[in-house]
Amino acid sequence: MNFDPLSQKILGNTIENYLWFAGIVLVGLIFKNLISRALTYLLFNLLKKYFKTIGVQKFVDLINRPFSTTIFLLIIYVACNRLHFPDEWHLVSENEFGVRMTLNKIFKGLLICSITWTIIRIADYIGLILKQRSLQTESKMDDLFIPFMISAIKAMLVVISLLIILGSVLELNVTSIIAGLGIGGLAFALASKDTLENLLGSFLIFLDRPFVVGDLVKVGLLRGHIEEVGFRSTKIRTLEKTLITVPNKKMMDAELENQTERTFFRHKFIIGLIYSTSAEQLKKIIADIHKSLDAHSLIRDGANVNFVAFGSSSLDVDITYFVLTKDADVFEKVKEEINFQIMEIVATNGSSFAFPSTTVYLDTETNLTPK
Repeated sequence: MNFDPLSQKILGNTIENYLWFAGIVLVGLIFKNLISRALTYLLFNLLKKYFKTIGVQKFVDLINRPFSTTIFLLIIYVACNRLHFPDEWHLVSENEFGVRMTLNKIFKGLLICSITWTIIRIADYIGLILKQRSLQTESKMDDLFIPFMISAIKAMLVVISLLIILGSVLELNVTSIIAGLGIGGLAFALASKDTLENLLGSFLIFLDRPFVVGDLVKVGLLRGHIEEVGFRSTKIRTLEKTLITVPNKKMMDAELENQTERTFFRHKFIIGLIYSTSAEQLKKIIADIHKSLDAHSLIRDGANVNFVAFGSSSLDVDITYFVLTKDADVFEKVKEEINFQIMEIVATNGSSFAFPSTTVYLDTETNLTPK
């Protein structure tokens, strides 16, 4: 009698079945990334006439991981088919509630989630393509709309995936669940009041259009450039290059200043000259500053330079001018140029800038009479 070790059984399965299971899992772990990349490149080649603007590498970076997860789940499914539960456990079939049914439903749920994850990543890639194309258009409204549209599509995919899991996997009556939402809708609305307000705020932003992507805005104490408007919040890149997420409800309720829509920048400040400056010197300084402002190409007519007050330690000159630009960096550069010109004008006219000072007079001739 020949002894076959592969036919020996452990928990109702032969050694050969266990080896097949281990081999399939091992081969799957080794080659799943290779298979995933191959299928990703194949999918890209099928759709490259639409995706060529971004390139294949970004597509692979986004799709490879969810694809790999889906393939791994399928490999586990194939490997598990080589094994079966011991008959002595007397487990019921997959059609009845028990271990078999539970494991089957868990697998189906995970598979649906991984497929949904893959489709969502494809939507992200399409969003990158649309964003790049929107940069080539003059309108900035599409820059605002595309991220919102991609977020809406991803939200719909998640909802559809959830409904499929409820209907196909858990075998619930989806129609009854949706109808039941009408009864519990009020309680749900109250529980998610802030979320619904932020969602409504996002729609109001698109309808009212107080800003577009790239605009420099000021909301309360926050100042920065709009980067993206989503379902719940708006992303703002501050001047310090930090990224701040602001709920859409706050964006609509707060006083919002769109500084990109300004036609010019206004700058008003006071310089203090020393008290030894004569009236003629002061008049000449004021006239030269006025002439310098009028001669600048980015400063519009209407600049004001006036001797306004006798300060505690200076002769105060008020200067106001308007810079014809929407760019804050250009405005800062013009201010710097004007400041240097004012320094030269004051020095040329034999004066200088004052600073807070105190004069103390000492009486050295006081007679002290001894008692």
